[in-house]
Amino acid sequence: MASAVVSASSMLCLSLQNPTKTLHFSIKTHSFHFLKPQLPAFRRYSTGVTPISPLRGISCNCSSTNTTHYEFSDGSSEVELRLQLGGQDVLSAKDIFVDADGTSLTVKVQHAGSIITLIDTNSLFEKIKPAETIWYIDDDQLVISLKKQDPNLKWPDIMESWESLSAGSMQLLKGTSIYIVGDSTEINQKVARELAVALGYTPLVTKELLEAFAKQTVDSWVVAEGSDSVAEAESAILESLSSHVRAVVATLGGSHGAAAQTDKWRHLYSGFSIWLSQTEATDEDSAKEEARRLIEDGNVGYTNADVVVKLQGWDADHAKSVAQASLSALKRLILSDKKLPGKKSLYIRLGCRGDWPNIKPPGWDPSNAADAAPPATLPN
Repeated sequence: MASAVVSASSMLCLSLQNPTKTLHFSIKTHSFHFLKPQLPAFRRYSTGVTPISPLRGISCNCSSTNTTHYEFSDGSSEVELRLQLGGQDVLSAKDIFVDADGTSLTVKVQHAGSIITLIDTNSLFEKIKPAETIWYIDDDQLVISLKKQDPNLKWPDIMESWESLSAGSMQLLKGTSIYIVGDSTEINQKVARELAVALGYTPLVTKELLEAFAKQTVDSWVVAEGSDSVAEAESAILESLSSHVRAVVATLGGSHGAAAQTDKWRHLYSGFSIWLSQTEATDEDSAKEEARRLIEDGNVGYTNADVVVKLQGWDADHAKSVAQASLSALKRLILSDKKLPGKKSLYIRLGCRGDWPNIKPPGWDPSNAADAAPPATLPN
């Protein structure tokens, strides 16, 4: 993703300790996402840097001293937010301040000589057209109408949260499966289970399938026959799962699994892949440098996965935070190219031949690398 746009090759990176805040930055076409405790949070776009105030659920603790309750509805081309003004003694429209821009919304009211913030967020579910924002007072409610930039995207809630991402991702994924790959088998499994529960997908764990087949642990298998044997067996399992829909597949981590080998990604391309990688970066600059280095070195996760999530430390209690960051990245990725789920489906129907993302026409022979036939395209 460059600026506010996500390309098909874009990645989301996350640095995790005790995640409470969010930090974004961009490197060329790649976008990186960090969760850092006790730090100001910023999202960097081409127009500059703006603060983020994470909000959740149907009520939000904003910068006001009280909890602001609201009613929300999605009317296709616009969304409507109704905020209660009861008890604020707002006399006229001059006592109200509404500022909407991009994915941000700030609402303040003047009461008894003081300014009270009802909502202050940079985490609207998606982008709006700020110039077309309309608001008015209806009895004891402030009604705000926000015009969506994408009228076809259904907003489950006014703000991006775990709950709204879980509900809203279904319309984008269109049943496409998700593969969790990366450095740690344990992390892959924990995050995959969170995603499966949130999306209503089937959770699948290749480690469990391998051990059930081999009647031995993966570790003992590696000792007896080597990691290549295990990777080959996992690749066979991934082939059998590649035609499945609505599944979240947790793969083997480290060097033992198929995902660690570039030539075994042909069936991982059938779904959206999320590479979970641990990092020692402690700040934005060092994270940028690490990302540049890994991209230049052709790291398999950075070059093959649809999304990369970087973790600074790991705590199983924070698996949902990693899952939320992953869904947020997938949302941006798919919104940048809504044909991606259909392209994944086409890739499966043509036999997962390894020609991702430049899918060749039917009859293309993957063993003939010199085949220069133009890529197949999806109908409009």
